[in-house]
Amino acid sequence: MAYKNEITFLTHHVEILRSSYLHWTGKPDFDNGISQENAVEALFLAPFAVLSHGIGIDPIFNYGNQLALNLFEMSWEEFTALPSRLSAEPVNQKERIKLLDAVTRDGYINNYSGIRISKSGRRFMIRNATVWNLMTPDGQFYGQAALIRDWKYL
Repeated sequence: MAYKNEITFLTHHVEILRSSYLHWTGKPDFDNGISQENAVEALFLAPFAVLSHGIGIDPIFNYGNQLALNLFEMSWEEFTALPSRLSAEPVNQKERIKLLDAVTRDGYINNYSGIRISKSGRRFMIRNATVWNLMTPDGQFYGQAALIRDWKYL
């Protein structure tokens, strides 16, 4: 039964990722090749990273596609238990907070660059990432997401 709940969550979550991306950016999708019918699998296997966190004082990642999991060197279970603030080194926390404040205020940003750190301590620079607010169909704030197409290991 847990499997059915996971599929239901992922289908719902991917719909929110896609509709919120369209709402804020005006772009129909991350990748024109993703249809509604295969969106969950196609997004999970996409050649770019997509990740998101929920709401709360110390939000936890609630989604990472395979490329995001690879970048952070984590399993799904590890990643979805991680407070998103821990994706940046302590020295980069102020920068991360400024980013999220700007996204909260403006809905999205399209040119974020910053350093992140994987589970093993491997640092990588993300460049020109899109970060956007997630909204439910009834307009409730649902969290924030990032699309990373360009990164470089340091």
